[in-house]
Amino acid sequence: MAILPGNSQLADAAGHPLRSLLEINRLKQSEKDMLYSRLLPQRLRELLGLTGDSLRNPAREQLVTIIAPEGLPLLRIEARMKPDDGDVVFFLELSDTQFNQMELSFCIICDPSAPRFDVDVDEHGTINWFASHGRNIPEELRAMRAGLFPNQTRRGLQMFADFFPLLERFTDALGIAMIVAEPLSYDNAIRYEKYGFDYLRGKRLMREIDREFRPGGRYFKKLDGSSPFRMPGLERTVRGRSWAIQDGILDEPWDEVQIYRMIGVDAGINTFPDRVPEVR
Repeated sequence: MAILPGNSQLADAAGHPLRSLLEINRLKQSEKDMLYSRLLPQRLRELLGLTGDSLRNPAREQLVTIIAPEGLPLLRIEARMKPDDGDVVFFLELSDTQFNQMELSFCIICDPSAPRFDVDVDEHGTINWFASHGRNIPEELRAMRAGLFPNQTRRGLQMFADFFPLLERFTDALGIAMIVAEPLSYDNAIRYEKYGFDYLRGKRLMREIDREFRPGGRYFKKLDGSSPFRMPGLERTVRGRSWAIQDGILDEPWDEVQIYRMIGVDAGINTFPDRVPEVR
């Protein structure tokens, strides 16, 4: 049952209630497209030039692909400026969990007009899976100096604030009370805090990171100029800390941080309360 004001239970064309991605994925593709297109921010539609409620531009090119296999509890949405573009503008991956939660696996929103930084491949051009299988240091340096966060190939569109309320209402319309996620980096975790998430696992680590980046802390002492990612002063911003963590400054790997957001509830968590605002 939906709990957000003005929201109602999601149903198929015949009026049958839908309570999971798995149930939606049993429908025909046209109906799936209609339901899942609710997750596309209006600004994204305008950027792509989508006509009406369709996934196509005026030239009838399909710019949004919705992958929702029957029999599987997952959804992937890919949006491109042109059908044959290698890079996406918007990428979303969701899945049902066995505990009746909505898992936000990935959400990537890029500015297609911005310069690209090849941080997603190693120095030999092989995909590095978010730097877990090798790094591209020259490209990371270029990205950092351009004001990007770790793992960003392009500047973002500042559109997550448009997207997240759509996800929350969509999840609520399925009668699901919790959204869960695993932030891939420190800055992701801080960003999710802004949207009301709390920690299932990792709050101790986040508070320890904040404590040890303060003057006198062990991570603060490691900002010794030994690499461009460990320059004094990086402790003051989320971006600076993120790049230092990307460079392996922590005593333990960034791993198994899990967060959750109860529908309609802002947890009010802030593990970096005195950070210096980012200058983009």
